[in-house]
Amino acid sequence: MPENAQDTVEAPVEAEEANEVLFTDFNLDARVLAALTDVGYKTPSPIQAATIPVLLEGRDVVGLAQTGTGKTAAFAVPALSRMAELAEVNGPTKDTQILVLAPTRELALQVAEAFTSYAAHMDDFTVLPVYGGSPYGPQLAGLRRGAQVVVGTPGRVIDHISKGSLDLSNLQYLVLDEADEMLRMGFAEDVEQILSSTPDEKQVALFSATMPGAIRKIAKKYLNNPAEITVKSKTTTGVNTRQRYVQVMGPHKLDAMSRILETEDFDGVIAFVRTKMATEDLADKLKSRGYKAAAINGDIPQQQRERTVEALRDGKIDILVATDVAARGLDVERISHVFNYDIPHDTESYVHRIGRTGRAGRSGDAILFMTPREKYLLRAIEKATRQPVEHMQLPGIDVVNAKRLAKFSDRITETMKSEDLSVFRELVTKYIAEHDVPAEEVAAALVVMAQAGRPLLMEEIPQAPARQRERSEGRGDGFGSRGPTRPLTEGNATYRIAVGRRQRVMPGSIVGAIANEGGLSSAQIGGIDIRADHTLVELPADLSKDQLRALSRTRIGGELIHLELDNGRRPAREGGSSDRPERGGFKKDFKKRDGERSFGDRGSDRPYKKKFDGDRSFSKPAGAGAGARKPRFRD
Repeated sequence: MPENAQDTVEAPVEAEEANEVLFTDFNLDARVLAALTDVGYKTPSPIQAATIPVLLEGRDVVGLAQTGTGKTAAFAVPALSRMAELAEVNGPTKDTQILVLAPTRELALQVAEAFTSYAAHMDDFTVLPVYGGSPYGPQLAGLRRGAQVVVGTPGRVIDHISKGSLDLSNLQYLVLDEADEMLRMGFAEDVEQILSSTPDEKQVALFSATMPGAIRKIAKKYLNNPAEITVKSKTTTGVNTRQRYVQVMGPHKLDAMSRILETEDFDGVIAFVRTKMATEDLADKLKSRGYKAAAINGDIPQQQRERTVEALRDGKIDILVATDVAARGLDVERISHVFNYDIPHDTESYVHRIGRTGRAGRSGDAILFMTPREKYLLRAIEKATRQPVEHMQLPGIDVVNAKRLAKFSDRITETMKSEDLSVFRELVTKYIAEHDVPAEEVAAALVVMAQAGRPLLMEEIPQAPARQRERSEGRGDGFGSRGPTRPLTEGNATYRIAVGRRQRVMPGSIVGAIANEGGLSSAQIGGIDIRADHTLVELPADLSKDQLRALSRTRIGGELIHLELDNGRRPAREGGSSDRPERGGFKKDFKKRDGERSFGDRGSDRPYKKKFDGDRSFSKPAGAGAGARKPRFRD
């Protein structure tokens, strides 16, 4: 940035502790203040206290702060306050006035939800998230109806601009959230293209954890005399809390949580999820499995929430499923475990969550569920807390079922000791005499009746082949494996496809081909590791024969992908064909194109695109010159 073109503002890090500044001290619109009161906000965080007044003055801002310092409210609150005032002067409008760019769809959804909460008292006000990996139809319909706030990932925002479905001619306010993460994921060109498509007269807020040269270049080119505001993170976690993570896909989270609860001693438990609907859904599922569980969220009346927390404190319930807002200020000493059932998108929320356990000198356990695409959030948590989060293996199915059987046996013994069985004994004796069946058969039938449709034994989460699991756990397979170097996701296996960097394959092409031809959702597709002549993809371990057959006929960029389970084969020897190594599994080479689907490398209108956690290593294809376009991540 040019000299004398910006101010540097050190945020008052001690402001939150001193309680010297309140949201009511800012000149905010009354409707926004009312919404902040609804969600329990009184005192701004340091970044909020330093940023909100500057943005309310209409100045551009560069905010330097670690993830989790409260950036969302720092830019959303003044933006909404300004929109409310403009509506008073100019009348209501359905034009898009606020655009927020975020690196991932999870963050885009979180930011959109925050905007919706803060705009709860603003009439005829719509917030619309747009992101890759979801159908265009609902997003197009929402844009046609009009959305004053659009929160999106760069790839999908460009698609809508190109289609003419997103009109930014009346844009008043632009936010780049986690700008360094967007650039690290390869969105630099996309971000500049979007910025160049917006009006010159707008206010811009750029937030980043670091300030690399590329960020400074964007700020210098597109921001007008920005104030630079810096907040240093003081995030810490309790020394009595053990932190672990499990890599597990969404459909298997409930089984993973059940395994842990059935094999570890626990007292009180809090499970954190992202949405209000998810609190009720998870609580109901836990109750159906025999746990004493309850939900709290912002829609539940305060008195009921207080009664629920009191029931947790008294031991009448053991598991509380909560959102971050609903659990604000919750203090229950008996909490032994905190489950991050849905990974938080900021480190501050993570620290607040796990701070509910390990209190009053007691030990606590914090367990985090994450998918491969959320690995960058785990890295952010470890960096901010300066503590490692250890990888956890789920308890084996044999251990879980042995405990279930022992527990059921104990229940039988306890019932025989404490209950009057005379009436039931006579009933069973009479039944045996009349039907001439063994007593064991009658007892087994009564057990089935007692289970009320609930399975007594837990079924195994689909498993990757043993050799893959060994490689994932860091054990060699005896023949120079070049397989995955990170832990496998529970329920997934690693598959190999015969296209890679040499074929200039792009992540979006892989996701689109596999999702469309294999009948999978993009959420079922885990990590993608593109290598020189092949690609490793994490998919469900229990793909059906029909899915495997359909995927074997699929082409990407004109090349058959030959999908098969990865067996960690050696690299091709010199002189051998690296593009077509000998394969197991599907050996047939389908020469006819009938019934095949070919996927190109690009295509912005494709409904499935993939985002990454940043662990992939991409190099230029062989022979690429200095001017060649670098591969980049498209959401």
